[in-house]
Amino acid sequence: MGKVESIWIKRARRGPMDPVEEARAVEGGGLEGNANQGGWRQITLIEREAWETMMAELGADLDPAARRANVLVSGVSLVESRGRVLRLGGAKVRIAGETRPCERMEEAHPGLRETMSPDWRGGAFAQVLDGGAIRVGDAAEWEPPEA
Repeated sequence: MGKVESIWIKRARRGPMDPVEEARAVEGGGLEGNANQGGWRQITLIEREAWETMMAELGADLDPAARRANVLVSGVSLVESRGRVLRLGGAKVRIAGETRPCERMEEAHPGLRETMSPDWRGGAFAQVLDGGAIRVGDAAEWEPPEA
């Protein structure tokens, strides 16, 4: 079983990522208080294991908040997860696709954008199917595939 390691709320487009211990996912909306609401990319996720691998490859020690994702998970592989449903604490999200790294990653560290490109290392984005509270330390686990 995986785990929610960190949660961040973005106050404004291109704004700072504020760490929080708990966030509320809103069905069809995203995280309450986050700048990105509704649309295709309601919540963004990254894997702790992928982040640690990239930091080792780059010889860097950046905080995962530099990725600008909403949720850091561990023990859950996001690779090729499009269409799968992930439970994060009291919320359920459907993975809609891979989050491709942008130029802001180069601002964070030279080479980070390229290092993120293979194997969904830049993370995934999802839509909220069932709203609810997500807390640091909550379980992150895949729902069984629909029959």
